[in-house]
Amino acid sequence: MRSPTRFRPVVAAALLGLLAVFAGPGGGSAQAADEPSGTTVGDVTGFDADGSVYQLTAGQVEARVSFVSAETFRIELAPDGKFTDPAGGDIVLPQGKAPRTKWSDKGDRYEMRTSKVTLRAYKSPLRFALYRSDGGRVWAESKGLSWTEGGTTQSLARGADEQFYGGGMQNGRGNTSHRGKKVEVSVDYNWDDGGHPNSVPFYLSSEGYGVFRNTYAPNTYDFGEPVTATAKEQRFDAYYFAGRGGDAAKDVIGQYTKLTGKPFLPPVYGMEIGDADCYLHNANRGERHTLDALEVADGYVENDMPNGWMLVNDGYGCGYEDLAETAKGLQERDMQLGLWTEDGLDKIAEQVKAGQRVAKLDVAWVGDGYKKALDGCKDAYKGIEDSDARGFTWAPESWSGAQRCGVQWSGDQSGSWEYIRWQIPTYAGSTMSGLAYTTGDVDGIFGGSPKTYVRDLQWKMFLPVTMTMDGWAASDKQPFRQGEPYTSINRKYLKLHESLLPYLYSYGHEATQTGVGAVRPLALEYPHDPKAATDAAKYEFLTGEDFLVAPVYKDTTTRDGIYLPKGTWTDYWSGRTYRGPTTIDGYSAPLDTLPLFVRGGATVPMWPGGIRSHRDRTADSPLAWDIYPQGDSSFELYEDDGVTRQHRDGKYATQRAEVRAPHSGAGDVRVRIGASKGAYKGKPSSRPYAFTLHTGDAPSRVELGGHRLPRLSSENAYDRARAGWFYDRDDRGGVVKVKTAALRTDRAFELRLDDTSAVGGAVPGAPATVGVPAGQELGAGTPGKVAVDITAGTKDATGVEATLDVPAGWTAGTAKADRIPAGTTRRVEVALTPAKDADVGEQPLTATVRHRSAGQERTAVQRFALGVMPQAPAEDTWASDMKWLKSTNGYGPAERDRSNGESGAEDGHTLTLAGKTYEKGIGTHADSVSEVYPGGRCTKFTADVGIDDEINGYGEVAFSVEADGKVLWTSPKVTGASATVPVDVDVRGARHVELKVSDTNGSKSGDHADWAAARFSCG
Repeated sequence: MRSPTRFRPVVAAALLGLLAVFAGPGGGSAQAADEPSGTTVGDVTGFDADGSVYQLTAGQVEARVSFVSAETFRIELAPDGKFTDPAGGDIVLPQGKAPRTKWSDKGDRYEMRTSKVTLRAYKSPLRFALYRSDGGRVWAESKGLSWTEGGTTQSLARGADEQFYGGGMQNGRGNTSHRGKKVEVSVDYNWDDGGHPNSVPFYLSSEGYGVFRNTYAPNTYDFGEPVTATAKEQRFDAYYFAGRGGDAAKDVIGQYTKLTGKPFLPPVYGMEIGDADCYLHNANRGERHTLDALEVADGYVENDMPNGWMLVNDGYGCGYEDLAETAKGLQERDMQLGLWTEDGLDKIAEQVKAGQRVAKLDVAWVGDGYKKALDGCKDAYKGIEDSDARGFTWAPESWSGAQRCGVQWSGDQSGSWEYIRWQIPTYAGSTMSGLAYTTGDVDGIFGGSPKTYVRDLQWKMFLPVTMTMDGWAASDKQPFRQGEPYTSINRKYLKLHESLLPYLYSYGHEATQTGVGAVRPLALEYPHDPKAATDAAKYEFLTGEDFLVAPVYKDTTTRDGIYLPKGTWTDYWSGRTYRGPTTIDGYSAPLDTLPLFVRGGATVPMWPGGIRSHRDRTADSPLAWDIYPQGDSSFELYEDDGVTRQHRDGKYATQRAEVRAPHSGAGDVRVRIGASKGAYKGKPSSRPYAFTLHTGDAPSRVELGGHRLPRLSSENAYDRARAGWFYDRDDRGGVVKVKTAALRTDRAFELRLDDTSAVGGAVPGAPATVGVPAGQELGAGTPGKVAVDITAGTKDATGVEATLDVPAGWTAGTAKADRIPAGTTRRVEVALTPAKDADVGEQPLTATVRHRSAGQERTAVQRFALGVMPQAPAEDTWASDMKWLKSTNGYGPAERDRSNGESGAEDGHTLTLAGKTYEKGIGTHADSVSEVYPGGRCTKFTADVGIDDEINGYGEVAFSVEADGKVLWTSPKVTGASATVPVDVDVRGARHVELKVSDTNGSKSGDHADWAAARFSCG
């Protein structure tokens, strides 16, 4: 029987060979516990200066210091006295004229100075320390450079509160501090939690410096005391960067990427989701042809879903045919052709001529990483650029310098809640190493489920790039495959990403200047927040400066531990404001809701919602600004043609938005949109604008360019009008919506809102807030009530009316309260009857509370999940005949009345345990959970459990029965050779029962676990 694997089967044997090749220099820590401590550099015996280059001698050992800029320099050490440079010009780019330097002999040390830093070289023994021009110490070696046969090590004293980041893509970590941890930087082919694909031999410190080891050798960084940084080579070669000011970490990243290359700017279609599959001779999907990709492309169009590009040969031995016709067909559907480079780049010229615009590299030919992977990235990038397009590649196992030519992709994984969890810190952490575009496949390529797909896609829409890969799991993984409600939720987030492309694209341009990508750890923007470096912020990140994303990574409808740093943060969906620093527990997050917060002062450029492709934009399309006014703020929009390389020749435009508003409370708001500066092909000479200003209070008037705009009476009137404004109290706590006629882009204009407020309202905290207790359930077609908690703000809430927005076929009542005193909470119950044919499971609903406070009519909303339950059994029933509220499985779907079988549905065999066959039962593969609803009507659960005979003695698992969160029974360890285990469990009063199977030996090979004759006694 087949079980999931981390690598694609065809390449597994080749990778084992590669691993053997690299086991010596690539694996393990820098120095084994029993290895000799090695040799440490001795006393300085000679010193020589030549401009900005200094050479020091210590016996036969030679050291060299070379200044690159006033804040960047290089230290080399040759234990045998002979300098070497294996990387040559591969990674480090030409840097221009060296800075002016001075040196002096201070007796116990030499000092080498620029206008910004002083590097001390102590004489006895040779030991380096770096100081700023003001005398403040940056770092100091705790002992001199040392070496063994296995590597060369620098040891630095660690500061009392010093934090460390970097190492490239470190799966499951990186957006919080590495302090006290060991980080491996090498090719390891581990694409799961704890692996380190796309490593980068660079780290940075909260003390304002960074270090890059100029090497292709594996590295180990141990951030203990002292900090030891080891490269597995008999030479030392490192560049150092001294950051400046409050944004020292960003400055260090900027210096590092100036040295090794700034991130590339993808084409705009590359920032739309991509799709990958094998179409020609797909072993998992039957006979197909390359042109069949167009049918899948039509699925995106018919389902009104964005998609920017498709890899049409993503599978070993797949190949392609009719390439030019396929490329043309995709372009007609507003998509571009991509190809997977299984065997190399020999044919890229003819492929590009046929229409290829995306190249995805693979371990089959760049799998040894280091130089080969970097060269492959550069060559593929250049191959695409032999057309008029921008290079756009995807790379696994890359190295320093790859940020200038490709997206770093975390490899082949299996979709699950755990997959979501460890990916969250991975990509923001990669930004700390100058990697601006990092991502993973939506819901992996194996496993997964409709729920995990939705949850994974939600947050990945706040990465600049991502893709979904098909053909490896039990069913294809396009976002329209799972049916409702999943298709509609996926569409919502795909279109939100599309709307945010002006924001993300502007950050893409910024990365070409600064080296800093859009996806950021909190520690990068809030370096002085003591929690930002800790696990308090591990499972969240920032997109740009303005969006804080806290993904849901468990099968739950609430999210705990959302940390908001200093400032005002607004819930993107409800408009509720929070004052940071604070931690939110119990955030209501039904399946359609990603916990998402916007920084006070945010000024976000957007395309209005609804478009499916960037090519849907026309000369008449408005530019939208989503504004959360607070104090003085600004944003610079970047625009170019989105496709060609003409932006590198200066053919682009920028337009600056500036907002002046109160820091808090009542006042006027001014928005100045500057003239668009610059030119590019297709730049509009004029365009309309739309503004959404989150004020919480209606202005007395709105003026555009000194002329009063008409106030419109309703949303419909606003939609019909050519220009005007409308205050919508029901939209996210109250927003002012403004639209203009077409305005010339070469002229600035000002929008004035009088007598309104900063985000949060004229009286901050005055509006009531809404909470809906989690875990509420109603039966389909059964009348009931939903509890809603209403908390008055700093002012009394009067005329309170609570309603529920429900789907068609449902009926809901209204609950009222005359007055809720300030600061108090009142629970009301709203009558609700789900439709008789309502889908069983989680149903996202909205509680709406209209009220009056602080002299204003206000609306507060809260999205929540109601559990819709099936009818509880009235008589004895088989578990396989019941509705499954939850069904997750380690490989393929769980099966009713048959064994797990292969990856497809209903491909198992008759359930067989110890030679006995069973007509009824559930066939699973560890790890699995099957949840049913006895509804308190059953007394006993019985079954025979074991590993199905089809495995022939393999496998090792444990079974358990849980009821309403309590473990009722757990089996001993069960193997393929174990006797059948009888189950007889008292389930009286249990409403929800989960049947779980867990792997017990870590292999998950052959874990085909059966719940044979699984039956509930009810009635």
